[in-house]
This record gives sequence, C-alpha cells and structure tokens, in this order.
Amino acid sequence: MKITIDTDARTLIADGRTTSLYSDESFGLLSDLWAQVGWNQKYGYTFTWLGVPIIQLPEDLVRYQEVVWNLKPDVIVETGVAHGGSAILSAGLLKLIGKGRVIAIDIEIRPHNRKRIEAHPLAPSITLVEGSSTAPEIVSRVKDLLKPGETVLVVLDSDHSYAHVTAELEAYAPLVTLGSYIVATDGIMQDLTNVPRGKPEWGTDNPAKAARDFAARRPEFAVAPPPWAFNESTLSGNVTHWPDAWLKRIA
Repeated sequence: MKITIDTDARTLIADGRTTSLYSDESFGLLSDLWAQVGWNQKYGYTFTWLGVPIIQLPEDLVRYQEVVWNLKPDVIVETGVAHGGSAILSAGLLKLIGKGRVIAIDIEIRPHNRKRIEAHPLAPSITLVEGSSTAPEIVSRVKDLLKPGETVLVVLDSDHSYAHVTAELEAYAPLVTLGSYIVATDGIMQDLTNVPRGKPEWGTDNPAKAARDFAARRPEFAVAPPPWAFNESTLSGNVTHWPDAWLKRIA
C-alpha cells in the first residue's frame, strides 16, 4: 500500500483514494501501519508490569484488563511465560478483584525468570507449570488444578504457529466456561509478511487463522472481540497485535 499524508491539506491518500486525515478511516489505516512498524522495531519489548518485563502492546493490555474486570474469572490459564510479566499482570488484576489465581505454562521457565516470579509479591497467586502446553500430561495437570464451577479464562501466548495454536485451542477450549474466552494472541503475524522481521509464510501460518478456523468448526465458540466498556469517540476498532484473538464461548 502506498500512503501519502498532506498535513497542510489535511488529507491522506491510500492507493489513490483520498480521505480526510482527521477521520476514522485514516486513523484505522495509520494505526494498523503503526502497529506493524512498532512490532518490527520491537516497541512491545520496552515495557514492564510491576517490575517484570511484559512483551505486549499496551493497547492490548488495557483491553485485556477490561475483560478481566468485567468477567471476574476464578482462574486465568496462560500458555507462554517468558519473563513473567503477563502472569504478574493477571495475578494483580485478580488480587484487585478479590479472588482468583493464575496457572502459567511454558515449555521452559528459565531459572532467572522463575526466580523473579517466585520472589514477586504476587507469586502466591501464580502456579508455574513447566512443560509443553499441548502435552497430554500438562493439559491433564492443568485440569486437575481447576475446581468445579470455577469461571476460567484462557490466554494462548506460546508458540504462535498455526499448528501449535490449533492444538492449544483443541486442548484448552473445553476448560473455558460459558461467556468466557480463549484468546489466541499475536495474530498480527498475518500482516507482517513483508516487514523485515516477518516471514512470508506467516500469511497463513498464524494464530488469527487458527482462531477463525477453530470457530468455523466449533459452533460453541465465536470470534467476538469484547465490546468497549467505554467509548465517547466515533471509533470502533482496536489498535492491536491480537486481531481475531478473542474466541467467546457462546454455548
């Protein structure tokens, strides 16, 4: 896409089509491009949450906390620990709500990351599980940590390949309670085929496609981005690294 911005004329031209620079359409085009450039420049690798690195786009984290606050889950299951910031974020939100715990899974929890997480004030709310998120014994262990009647939210943020995300969706979707979500993060990969750090095969090998295909064959789930809890703008679309991520259990 070729974009030309004229700040004097207050116009944006995208592939020959002219629109007002100060419009919802221009905001959508520019924010999508900004998210892609920011991903390539590793903007998401510049943040911490309560002292722990968290590799996410802040806009996604704010939307995520809206869901957690409104849903008030008893358990948040996360695949992918990395530095531990996401687990700390989830544990902190649950502490504010006054209930709940986090089960965080990773194929390898590096010793320095484990040490940091276990020394954190929110550590009592986090259970770390080391092993492949799709291994039957790990899935079984997670199930054993759940109690009947608990509201469960699942966030998938480990290996982002189509095959792995599909396997995680099949393994963990049964744990998701009615009205809650399983979230397949980082679907922005589908739009990164031409950026320097991207790969051409990501056009089809990405979490967003895995989520859409899963919903197409599983009628009890729908791709349903949570509605904004507050909106005094004319905008309606997220600035996000998580397109088509939110799979809501509707039946």
